[in-house]
Amino acid sequence: MPLFGTDGVRGLANGSLTADLALSLAQATAVVLGQGRTADARRAAGKRITAVVARDPRVSGEFLSAAVEAGLASSGVDVLDAGVLPTPAAAFLIADMDADFGVMVSASHNPAPDNGIKIFARGGVKLPDVVEERIEHAMAGAKLQPTGAGVGRIRRFADAEDRYVVHLLASLPNRLDGIHVVLDCAHGAAAGVSPETFRDAGARVTVIGADPDGLNINDGVGSTHLASLAEQVVRAGADVGIAHDGDADRCLAVDAEGNIVDGDQIMAIIAVAMKSRGRLVGDTLVATVMSNLGLHRAMADHGIRVEQTAVGDRYVLERMNEGGFSLGGEQSGHVIMSDYATTGDGLLTGLHLLAEMAGQGKTLAELASIMTVYPQVLVNVKDVDRSRAGTDPGVAAAVAAVAAELGDSGRVLLRPSGTEQLVRVMVEAESAEVAQAHAETLAGVVRERLAL
Repeated sequence: MPLFGTDGVRGLANGSLTADLALSLAQATAVVLGQGRTADARRAAGKRITAVVARDPRVSGEFLSAAVEAGLASSGVDVLDAGVLPTPAAAFLIADMDADFGVMVSASHNPAPDNGIKIFARGGVKLPDVVEERIEHAMAGAKLQPTGAGVGRIRRFADAEDRYVVHLLASLPNRLDGIHVVLDCAHGAAAGVSPETFRDAGARVTVIGADPDGLNINDGVGSTHLASLAEQVVRAGADVGIAHDGDADRCLAVDAEGNIVDGDQIMAIIAVAMKSRGRLVGDTLVATVMSNLGLHRAMADHGIRVEQTAVGDRYVLERMNEGGFSLGGEQSGHVIMSDYATTGDGLLTGLHLLAEMAGQGKTLAELASIMTVYPQVLVNVKDVDRSRAGTDPGVAAAVAAVAAELGDSGRVLLRPSGTEQLVRVMVEAESAEVAQAHAETLAGVVRERLAL
Protein backbone atom coordinates (compact mmCIF):
# COMPACT_ATOMS: atom_id res chain seq x y z
CA MET A 1 0.00 0.00 0.00
CA PRO A 2 1.37 3.48 -0.86
CA LEU A 3 2.71 5.50 2.05
CA PHE A 4 1.01 8.72 0.93
CA GLY A 5 -2.76 9.00 1.02
CA THR A 6 -4.98 11.72 -0.41
CA ASP A 7 -3.57 14.29 2.02
CA GLY A 8 -0.06 13.34 3.06
CA VAL A 9 1.04 10.51 5.33
CA ARG A 10 -1.45 9.80 8.09
CA GLY A 11 -1.88 7.17 10.81
CA LEU A 12 -1.96 6.38 14.50
CA ALA A 13 0.85 8.34 16.15
CA ASN A 14 3.45 5.96 17.60
CA GLY A 15 1.55 3.15 15.89
CA SER A 16 1.97 3.23 12.12
CA LEU A 17 3.27 6.81 12.24
CA THR A 18 6.46 6.64 14.30
CA ALA A 19 9.31 9.04 15.03
CA ASP A 20 11.56 6.82 12.90
CA LEU A 21 9.16 7.10 9.97
CA ALA A 22 8.94 10.88 10.37
CA LEU A 23 12.73 11.14 10.46
CA SER A 24 13.17 8.96 7.38
CA LEU A 25 10.40 10.80 5.51
CA ALA A 26 12.04 14.15 6.26
CA GLN A 27 15.44 12.91 5.10
CA ALA A 28 13.93 11.62 1.86
CA THR A 29 12.08 14.91 1.37
CA ALA A 30 15.39 16.75 1.69
CA VAL A 31 16.89 14.48 -0.99
CA VAL A 32 14.03 15.06 -3.44
CA LEU A 33 13.01 18.68 -2.78
CA GLY A 34 16.41 19.97 -1.66
CA GLN A 35 18.09 19.03 -4.93
CA GLY A 36 17.72 20.07 -8.56
CA ARG A 37 18.35 23.20 -10.62
CA THR A 38 16.58 25.65 -8.32
CA ALA A 39 18.37 24.35 -5.24
CA ASP A 40 21.73 24.34 -7.04
CA ALA A 41 21.16 27.94 -8.17
CA ARG A 42 20.33 29.00 -4.62
CA ARG A 43 23.48 27.37 -3.30
CA ALA A 44 25.51 29.03 -6.04
CA ALA A 45 24.08 32.37 -4.90
CA GLY A 46 25.23 31.66 -1.34
CA LYS A 47 21.76 30.75 -0.05
CA ARG A 48 20.93 27.74 2.07
CA ILE A 49 18.08 25.29 1.51
CA THR A 50 15.26 26.25 3.91
CA ALA A 51 12.04 24.63 5.07
CA VAL A 52 9.14 25.86 7.20
CA VAL A 53 7.77 23.37 9.76
CA ALA A 54 4.51 23.83 11.69
CA ARG A 55 2.10 21.58 13.60
CA ASP A 56 -1.30 21.47 15.24
CA PRO A 57 -1.46 21.18 19.06
CA ARG A 58 -2.04 17.44 19.42
CA VAL A 59 0.47 15.97 21.85
CA SER A 60 2.13 13.64 19.35
CA GLY A 61 2.96 16.63 17.17
CA GLU A 62 5.70 17.53 19.60
CA PHE A 63 7.81 14.43 19.00
CA LEU A 64 6.84 14.06 15.34
CA SER A 65 7.76 17.64 14.45
CA ALA A 66 11.02 17.21 16.38
CA ALA A 67 11.77 14.11 14.32
CA VAL A 68 10.92 15.94 11.07
CA GLU A 69 13.17 18.85 12.01
CA ALA A 70 15.99 16.48 12.99
CA GLY A 71 15.70 14.69 9.66
CA LEU A 72 15.80 17.95 7.73
CA ALA A 73 18.64 19.55 9.70
CA SER A 74 20.73 16.37 9.51
CA SER A 75 20.29 16.59 5.73
CA GLY A 76 21.63 20.14 5.54
CA VAL A 77 18.27 21.96 5.50
CA ASP A 78 17.78 25.06 7.63
CA VAL A 79 14.48 24.84 9.50
CA LEU A 80 12.15 27.69 10.42
CA ASP A 81 10.08 26.27 13.28
CA ALA A 82 6.72 28.09 13.15
CA GLY A 83 5.25 26.17 16.11
CA VAL A 84 1.48 25.68 16.35
CA LEU A 85 -0.21 27.25 13.33
CA PRO A 86 -2.95 26.33 10.83
CA THR A 87 -2.03 24.35 7.73
CA PRO A 88 -2.88 27.29 5.41
CA ALA A 89 -0.58 29.50 7.50
CA ALA A 90 2.28 27.09 6.89
CA ALA A 91 1.54 27.08 3.15
CA PHE A 92 1.46 30.89 3.08
CA LEU A 93 4.72 31.22 5.01
CA ILE A 94 6.58 28.88 2.65
CA ALA A 95 5.81 31.30 -0.17
CA ASP A 96 6.22 34.45 1.92
CA MET A 97 9.69 33.40 3.12
CA ASP A 98 10.73 32.03 -0.28
CA ALA A 99 11.45 28.70 1.41
CA ASP A 100 12.27 25.67 -0.67
CA PHE A 101 9.49 23.56 0.86
CA GLY A 102 7.61 23.01 4.10
CA VAL A 103 6.09 20.38 6.36
CA MET A 104 2.86 20.48 8.37
CA VAL A 105 2.36 17.92 11.13
CA SER A 106 -1.39 17.45 11.53
CA ALA A 107 -4.22 14.95 11.11
CA SER A 108 -6.74 17.69 10.36
CA HIS A 109 -10.22 16.70 11.61
CA ASN A 110 -9.13 13.28 12.90
CA PRO A 111 -9.16 12.50 16.66
CA ALA A 112 -6.15 13.23 18.86
CA PRO A 113 -4.45 9.80 18.72
CA ASP A 114 -3.95 10.18 14.96
CA ASN A 115 -1.46 12.44 13.27
CA GLY A 116 -0.14 13.15 9.81
CA ILE A 117 2.67 14.72 7.82
CA LYS A 118 1.80 16.99 4.90
CA ILE A 119 4.56 18.20 2.60
CA PHE A 120 4.37 21.37 0.52
CA ALA A 121 6.63 22.32 -2.37
CA ARG A 122 8.08 25.76 -3.09
CA GLY A 123 5.33 28.36 -3.15
CA GLY A 124 3.26 26.45 -0.58
CA VAL A 125 1.62 24.11 -3.08
CA LYS A 126 0.71 20.48 -2.46
CA LEU A 127 2.88 17.82 -4.07
CA PRO A 128 1.74 15.97 -7.18
CA ASP A 129 1.53 12.18 -6.96
CA VAL A 130 4.72 11.68 -8.93
CA VAL A 131 6.79 13.70 -6.42
CA GLU A 132 5.27 11.84 -3.48
CA GLU A 133 6.27 8.60 -5.19
CA ARG A 134 9.82 9.90 -5.59
CA ILE A 135 9.99 10.76 -1.89
CA GLU A 136 8.70 7.34 -0.89
CA HIS A 137 11.27 5.70 -3.17
CA ALA A 138 14.05 7.90 -1.72
CA MET A 139 13.31 6.60 1.78
CA ALA A 140 15.09 3.38 0.82
CA GLY A 141 18.06 5.18 -0.73
CA ALA A 142 21.12 7.07 0.46
CA LYS A 143 20.63 9.99 2.83
CA LEU A 144 22.32 13.38 2.75
CA GLN A 145 24.82 13.48 5.61
CA PRO A 146 26.68 16.79 5.63
CA THR A 147 29.07 17.61 8.45
CA GLY A 148 30.42 20.76 10.03
CA ALA A 149 28.97 23.94 8.55
CA GLY A 150 26.90 21.87 6.13
CA VAL A 151 24.51 20.73 8.85
CA GLY A 152 21.20 22.57 8.94
CA ARG A 153 20.16 24.95 11.71
CA ILE A 154 16.80 25.01 13.50
CA ARG A 155 15.47 28.46 14.39
CA ARG A 156 12.21 29.60 15.97
CA PHE A 157 10.11 31.52 13.43
CA ALA A 158 9.24 34.31 15.83
CA ASP A 159 6.93 36.43 13.66
CA ALA A 160 5.20 33.60 11.79
CA GLU A 161 1.75 34.29 13.26
CA ASP A 162 2.01 38.05 12.72
CA ARG A 163 2.91 37.62 9.05
CA TYR A 164 -0.10 35.38 8.52
CA VAL A 165 -2.51 37.74 10.30
CA VAL A 166 -1.32 40.73 8.26
CA HIS A 167 -1.80 38.71 5.07
CA LEU A 168 -5.36 37.73 6.02
CA LEU A 169 -6.40 41.24 6.96
CA ALA A 170 -4.96 42.69 3.76
CA SER A 171 -7.19 40.36 1.71
CA LEU A 172 -10.49 41.79 3.01
CA PRO A 173 -12.66 44.11 0.88
CA ASN A 174 -14.05 45.80 4.01
CA ARG A 175 -13.99 45.58 7.79
CA LEU A 176 -16.28 43.43 9.94
CA ASP A 177 -17.52 46.17 12.27
CA GLY A 178 -20.93 45.45 13.76
CA ILE A 179 -20.73 41.65 13.36
CA HIS A 180 -20.87 39.44 16.46
CA VAL A 181 -19.29 36.07 15.67
CA VAL A 182 -18.85 32.93 17.74
CA LEU A 183 -15.66 31.12 16.73
CA ASP A 184 -15.23 27.39 17.33
CA CYS A 185 -11.51 26.67 17.05
CA ALA A 186 -11.82 22.89 17.59
CA HIS A 187 -9.16 23.04 20.35
CA GLY A 188 -6.86 23.06 17.36
CA ALA A 189 -4.29 25.06 15.44
CA ALA A 190 -6.54 28.12 15.06
CA ALA A 191 -7.08 28.59 18.81
CA GLY A 192 -4.52 31.37 19.07
CA VAL A 193 -4.60 33.09 15.70
CA SER A 194 -8.27 33.02 14.67
CA PRO A 195 -9.82 35.08 17.51
CA GLU A 196 -7.06 37.66 17.19
CA THR A 197 -7.58 38.02 13.45
CA PHE A 198 -11.37 38.38 13.58
CA ARG A 199 -11.05 40.98 16.35
CA ASP A 200 -8.43 42.91 14.39
CA ALA A 201 -10.83 42.89 11.43
CA GLY A 202 -13.45 44.65 13.56
CA ALA A 203 -15.74 41.83 14.68
CA ARG A 204 -17.01 41.25 18.19
CA VAL A 205 -15.78 37.76 19.04
CA THR A 206 -16.99 35.04 21.39
CA VAL A 207 -14.76 31.97 21.45
CA ILE A 208 -15.34 28.28 22.16
CA GLY A 209 -13.04 25.32 21.56
CA ALA A 210 -9.93 27.40 22.12
CA ASP A 211 -8.29 25.59 25.05
CA PRO A 212 -6.11 22.91 23.44
CA ASP A 213 -4.40 20.51 25.82
CA GLY A 214 -2.93 18.19 23.20
CA LEU A 215 -5.64 15.59 23.68
CA ASN A 216 -8.96 17.40 23.13
CA ILE A 217 -8.53 18.45 19.50
CA ASN A 218 -11.79 17.92 17.51
CA ASP A 219 -13.36 16.30 20.60
CA GLY A 220 -17.02 17.28 20.31
CA VAL A 221 -16.10 20.64 18.78
CA GLY A 222 -15.10 22.08 15.43
CA SER A 223 -16.46 21.71 11.92
CA THR A 224 -17.39 18.04 12.39
CA HIS A 225 -19.42 18.75 15.57
CA LEU A 226 -21.54 21.86 14.99
CA ALA A 227 -24.22 21.40 17.68
CA SER A 228 -22.31 23.23 20.43
CA LEU A 229 -21.54 26.14 18.09
CA ALA A 230 -25.18 26.48 17.02
CA GLU A 231 -26.28 26.41 20.65
CA GLN A 232 -23.76 29.09 21.65
CA VAL A 233 -24.69 31.37 18.74
CA VAL A 234 -28.36 31.31 19.75
CA ARG A 235 -27.57 31.70 23.47
CA ALA A 236 -25.25 34.65 22.87
CA GLY A 237 -27.56 36.34 20.37
CA ALA A 238 -24.67 36.39 17.90
CA ASP A 239 -25.02 37.10 14.20
CA VAL A 240 -23.03 34.11 12.99
CA GLY A 241 -20.89 31.17 14.03
CA ILE A 242 -17.71 29.99 12.31
CA ALA A 243 -16.25 26.52 12.88
CA HIS A 244 -12.73 25.41 12.01
CA ASP A 245 -11.34 21.89 12.06
CA GLY A 246 -8.15 20.82 13.82
CA ASP A 247 -5.73 22.37 11.33
CA ALA A 248 -8.10 25.17 10.24
CA ASP A 249 -8.15 24.47 6.53
CA ARG A 250 -11.96 24.15 6.71
CA CYS A 251 -14.75 26.58 7.50
CA LEU A 252 -18.40 25.82 8.14
CA ALA A 253 -20.91 28.32 9.51
CA VAL A 254 -24.20 28.63 11.36
CA ASP A 255 -26.62 31.54 11.05
CA ALA A 256 -28.21 33.51 13.90
CA GLU A 257 -30.91 30.86 14.33
CA GLY A 258 -28.35 28.06 14.52
CA ASN A 259 -28.96 26.69 11.02
CA ILE A 260 -25.93 25.14 9.33
CA VAL A 261 -24.46 26.88 6.30
CA ASP A 262 -22.20 24.37 4.56
CA GLY A 263 -19.31 24.69 2.14
CA ASP A 264 -21.54 24.71 -0.94
CA GLN A 265 -23.57 27.63 0.41
CA ILE A 266 -20.43 29.50 1.44
CA MET A 267 -18.96 29.02 -2.03
CA ALA A 268 -22.18 30.26 -3.62
CA ILE A 269 -22.12 33.45 -1.55
CA ILE A 270 -18.46 34.16 -2.24
CA ALA A 271 -18.69 33.24 -5.94
CA VAL A 272 -21.51 35.70 -6.61
CA ALA A 273 -19.67 38.42 -4.67
CA MET A 274 -16.44 37.80 -6.58
CA LYS A 275 -18.27 37.85 -9.91
CA SER A 276 -19.83 41.21 -9.03
CA ARG A 277 -16.32 42.60 -8.46
CA GLY A 278 -14.89 41.05 -11.60
CA ARG A 279 -12.66 38.73 -9.54
CA LEU A 280 -14.17 35.36 -10.50
CA VAL A 281 -11.87 34.13 -13.26
CA GLY A 282 -13.82 32.76 -16.21
CA ASP A 283 -17.01 33.23 -14.19
CA THR A 284 -16.24 29.69 -13.03
CA LEU A 285 -16.46 27.84 -9.72
CA VAL A 286 -14.66 24.51 -9.29
CA ALA A 287 -16.48 21.99 -7.08
CA THR A 288 -16.54 18.23 -6.57
CA VAL A 289 -19.11 15.71 -7.75
CA MET A 290 -20.53 15.66 -4.20
CA SER A 291 -21.58 19.32 -4.30
CA ASN A 292 -25.31 19.85 -3.98
CA LEU A 293 -27.56 20.18 -7.02
CA GLY A 294 -28.77 23.43 -5.49
CA LEU A 295 -25.29 24.90 -5.95
CA HIS A 296 -25.36 24.13 -9.67
CA ARG A 297 -28.78 25.72 -10.07
CA ALA A 298 -27.87 28.83 -8.06
CA MET A 299 -24.69 29.34 -10.05
CA ALA A 300 -26.54 28.93 -13.34
CA ASP A 301 -29.03 31.60 -12.22
CA HIS A 302 -26.10 34.01 -11.73
CA GLY A 303 -24.24 33.18 -14.94
CA ILE A 304 -21.55 31.15 -13.20
CA ARG A 305 -20.25 27.88 -14.63
CA VAL A 306 -19.47 24.98 -12.29
CA GLU A 307 -16.60 22.65 -13.17
CA GLN A 308 -16.71 19.29 -11.38
CA THR A 309 -13.81 17.20 -10.09
CA ALA A 310 -13.37 14.00 -8.11
CA VAL A 311 -13.81 14.25 -4.34
CA GLY A 312 -10.77 15.73 -2.60
CA ASP A 313 -9.38 19.24 -2.33
CA ARG A 314 -6.23 18.20 -4.18
CA TYR A 315 -8.33 17.51 -7.30
CA VAL A 316 -10.08 20.85 -6.93
CA LEU A 317 -6.69 22.53 -6.68
CA GLU A 318 -5.38 20.69 -9.74
CA ARG A 319 -8.30 21.88 -11.87
CA MET A 320 -8.05 25.42 -10.52
CA ASN A 321 -4.36 25.54 -11.39
CA GLU A 322 -4.95 24.07 -14.86
CA GLY A 323 -7.64 26.61 -15.70
CA GLY A 324 -6.29 29.54 -13.71
CA PHE A 325 -9.55 29.71 -11.75
CA SER A 326 -9.90 31.79 -8.60
CA LEU A 327 -12.46 29.92 -6.48
CA GLY A 328 -13.17 26.29 -5.70
CA GLY A 329 -13.86 23.92 -2.87
CA GLU A 330 -15.88 21.20 -1.23
CA GLN A 331 -19.14 20.83 0.63
CA SER A 332 -17.08 19.94 3.73
CA GLY A 333 -15.80 23.51 3.96
CA HIS A 334 -12.47 23.32 2.14
CA VAL A 335 -12.74 26.59 0.20
CA ILE A 336 -9.80 27.72 -1.92
CA MET A 337 -9.45 31.38 -2.88
CA SER A 338 -6.42 31.28 -5.14
CA ASP A 339 -5.91 35.04 -5.15
CA TYR A 340 -4.81 34.72 -1.54
CA ALA A 341 -4.05 31.06 -0.78
CA THR A 342 -2.66 27.88 -2.30
CA THR A 343 -4.86 25.60 -0.20
CA GLY A 344 -8.12 25.63 1.73
CA ASP A 345 -8.01 28.29 4.45
CA GLY A 346 -10.73 28.30 7.10
CA LEU A 347 -9.77 31.68 8.51
CA LEU A 348 -9.64 33.34 5.10
CA THR A 349 -13.01 31.83 4.15
CA GLY A 350 -14.68 32.86 7.39
CA LEU A 351 -13.34 36.39 7.18
CA HIS A 352 -14.59 36.85 3.62
CA LEU A 353 -17.99 35.38 4.49
CA LEU A 354 -18.38 37.90 7.31
CA ALA A 355 -17.08 40.67 5.05
CA GLU A 356 -20.03 40.02 2.74
CA MET A 357 -22.43 40.22 5.67
CA ALA A 358 -20.94 43.52 6.80
CA GLY A 359 -20.50 44.98 3.32
CA GLN A 360 -23.98 44.08 2.06
CA GLY A 361 -25.72 44.71 5.38
CA LYS A 362 -27.38 41.29 5.22
CA THR A 363 -27.73 38.42 7.66
CA LEU A 364 -26.08 35.12 6.88
CA ALA A 365 -29.52 33.56 6.38
CA GLU A 366 -30.32 36.19 3.76
CA LEU A 367 -27.03 35.58 1.95
CA ALA A 368 -27.42 31.80 2.13
CA SER A 369 -30.92 31.99 0.61
CA ILE A 370 -29.18 32.48 -2.73
CA MET A 371 -29.11 28.68 -2.86
CA THR A 372 -31.76 26.05 -2.20
CA VAL A 373 -30.18 23.01 -0.56
CA TYR A 374 -31.60 19.79 -1.98
CA PRO A 375 -31.97 16.90 0.49
CA GLN A 376 -29.00 14.62 0.01
CA VAL A 377 -28.94 11.02 1.26
CA LEU A 378 -25.70 9.04 1.36
CA VAL A 379 -25.66 5.27 1.97
CA ASN A 380 -22.40 3.35 2.37
CA VAL A 381 -22.82 -0.20 1.05
CA LYS A 382 -20.14 -2.32 2.72
CA ASP A 383 -18.52 -5.64 1.82
CA VAL A 384 -19.08 -5.34 -1.93
CA ASP A 385 -16.71 -5.43 -4.89
CA ARG A 386 -16.07 -1.73 -5.47
CA SER A 387 -14.09 -2.48 -8.66
CA ARG A 388 -17.30 -3.46 -10.50
CA ALA A 389 -19.38 -0.47 -9.43
CA GLY A 390 -18.96 1.27 -12.76
CA THR A 391 -19.22 -1.75 -15.02
CA ASP A 392 -21.97 -4.01 -13.69
CA PRO A 393 -24.95 -3.82 -16.10
CA GLY A 394 -27.56 -4.39 -13.38
CA VAL A 395 -26.23 -1.53 -11.27
CA ALA A 396 -26.02 0.71 -14.36
CA ALA A 397 -29.64 -0.07 -15.27
CA ALA A 398 -30.86 0.70 -11.74
CA VAL A 399 -29.00 4.00 -11.68
CA ALA A 400 -30.38 4.96 -15.09
CA ALA A 401 -33.92 4.16 -13.98
CA VAL A 402 -33.68 6.32 -10.85
CA ALA A 403 -32.03 9.14 -12.77
CA ALA A 404 -34.81 9.06 -15.36
CA GLU A 405 -37.48 9.15 -12.68
CA LEU A 406 -35.83 12.10 -10.92
CA GLY A 407 -35.21 14.02 -14.14
CA ASP A 408 -34.11 17.60 -13.48
CA SER A 409 -35.40 17.44 -9.92
CA GLY A 410 -32.61 15.25 -8.55
CA ARG A 411 -29.30 13.52 -9.05
CA VAL A 412 -27.70 10.09 -8.53
CA LEU A 413 -24.03 9.36 -7.85
CA LEU A 414 -22.33 6.02 -7.19
CA ARG A 415 -18.77 6.32 -5.96
CA PRO A 416 -16.49 3.43 -4.95
CA SER A 417 -14.37 4.08 -1.87
CA GLY A 418 -10.69 4.61 -2.52
CA THR A 419 -9.63 2.69 0.60
CA GLU A 420 -12.37 0.21 1.60
CA GLN A 421 -14.52 -2.44 -0.05
CA LEU A 422 -17.60 -0.28 -0.10
CA VAL A 423 -19.62 1.77 -2.56
CA ARG A 424 -21.17 5.12 -1.67
CA VAL A 425 -24.67 5.70 -3.03
CA MET A 426 -25.75 9.34 -3.07
CA VAL A 427 -29.19 10.55 -4.13
CA GLU A 428 -30.50 14.13 -4.19
CA ALA A 429 -34.16 14.96 -4.62
CA GLU A 430 -36.64 17.71 -3.85
CA SER A 431 -37.75 15.85 -0.70
CA ALA A 432 -35.79 13.85 1.84
CA GLU A 433 -38.33 11.02 1.63
CA VAL A 434 -37.88 10.59 -2.11
CA ALA A 435 -34.08 10.75 -1.80
CA GLN A 436 -34.08 8.18 1.01
CA ALA A 437 -36.33 5.77 -0.88
CA HIS A 438 -34.24 5.88 -4.05
CA ALA A 439 -30.97 5.61 -2.11
CA GLU A 440 -32.18 2.50 -0.29
CA THR A 441 -33.38 0.94 -3.54
CA LEU A 442 -30.04 1.51 -5.24
CA ALA A 443 -28.12 0.33 -2.18
CA GLY A 444 -30.09 -2.91 -2.31
CA VAL A 445 -29.18 -3.42 -5.98
CA VAL A 446 -25.50 -2.71 -5.28
CA ARG A 447 -25.53 -5.10 -2.31
CA GLU A 448 -27.09 -7.87 -4.40
CA ARG A 449 -25.11 -7.39 -7.61
CA LEU A 450 -21.66 -6.67 -6.15
CA ALA A 451 -21.63 -9.00 -3.15
CA LEU A 452 -18.21 -10.44 -2.37
